[in-house]
Amino acid sequence: MQEQAQHGPTGEPPVPDAPDDVPRPTAAGGAAPDAPASRPTAGPPETGDQEWRGVERALLSMRRTVLLTVMGALTLATGLPLALTLGPVWALPALLWPAVAAWGWYALGRNWRSWRYAERADDLLISRGVLWRETTVVPYGRMQLVEVTSGPVERRYGLARLQLHTAAATTDAAVPGLVPAEAERLRDRLTELGEARSAGL
Repeated sequence: MQEQAQHGPTGEPPVPDAPDDVPRPTAAGGAAPDAPASRPTAGPPETGDQEWRGVERALLSMRRTVLLTVMGALTLATGLPLALTLGPVWALPALLWPAVAAWGWYALGRNWRSWRYAERADDLLISRGVLWRETTVVPYGRMQLVEVTSGPVERRYGLARLQLHTAAATTDAAVPGLVPAEAERLRDRLTELGEARSAGL
């Protein structure tokens, strides 16, 4: 006896399963993707292609040394005369300066970590600040003067400071804590870009 073919609910014969190596049709008429990784997934937005750079750690050492020197001098100037004239108990207020030095030691560390800069195609970004974050955008075409300065204490720690002067005084900015070679490289590059942008206006 010949077996009767089974039909589906619609009366049409069922479609046989396709082999694994044959792409399955989709609603759009194309082949189904081979792996879930090819499907678009939600992710964080792009943050840009700028590369942020920090300043040298020697800047932190220099500032902490200056802080301890000043606070130590104030402690002696305040406590020693009081202790010699009125007694040791009257010199206790001088301990305020070591407390200020301890707080400043921590605050200088956080401030040092907040300094960074990034060179972009049309401008220079300078970011700093802990409680109040501040980012300065300095367009290359607005730069009028770029100079490198280094005081006696900075030279002792092998550091230099890049100072930027623009057409608007409110956009002047500076990047401290750079090694002299990096400061000079930035000065030459920013000067060249500033002249090129100004000539194109």
